[in-house]
Amino acid sequence: MRETGTPSAHSGEPRGAVKTQGPSFACDKVRAGSIEEMICRDQDLSALDRKLSGVYAAAAKIATNEHPPRLKVEQRGWIKGRNDCWKSDDKRACVEDAYVRRIAELQARYRLVPGKGPFRFVCDGNPANEVIATFFQTTPPTLIAERGDSVSLMYLQRSGSGAKYEGGNESFWEHQGEAAVTWGHGAPAMRCVKPTPR
Repeated sequence: MRETGTPSAHSGEPRGAVKTQGPSFACDKVRAGSIEEMICRDQDLSALDRKLSGVYAAAAKIATNEHPPRLKVEQRGWIKGRNDCWKSDDKRACVEDAYVRRIAELQARYRLVPGKGPFRFVCDGNPANEVIATFFQTTPPTLIAERGDSVSLMYLQRSGSGAKYEGGNESFWEHQGEAAVTWGHGAPAMRCVKPTPR
């Protein structure tokens, strides 16, 4: 996926055998030494680019009625961020991680993969203070949490026990039916439990 043209569009098909192996964009137009050239030379990164192109196309069909049209703008921003991986110490790992996370994000946000939930959690004993969580079978696993008017996409992290998800400034750590949730930078953790069915 390149910055030129529509973010999901192929900017020209590679020729011959490269067609099935290359990324979703034409490699004959990329700048030498660029992140896009690295993607063109790496079969695994090319495969991730093709996968993202397909996931983006599926999300775009669902997003046709989105107001404002966030998907295309966000994708352009994502491409810029991916290309900024040239600043990273491990450029390849940075690019791979960018693709994996973006694919998972689009699959979860646009419900392109199976999900479990939504599950309601009441926090700090106050029924008005609730978090709604839906879990998605992405790679890595993701969670979309809603609290009031705020929504946070979080990714599963390694943890010693339970399932710990982290997003921008939020975290959700569930263990034995109880969750420790932080919402906002520097916010204290809330103790959240699923309400007992009546």
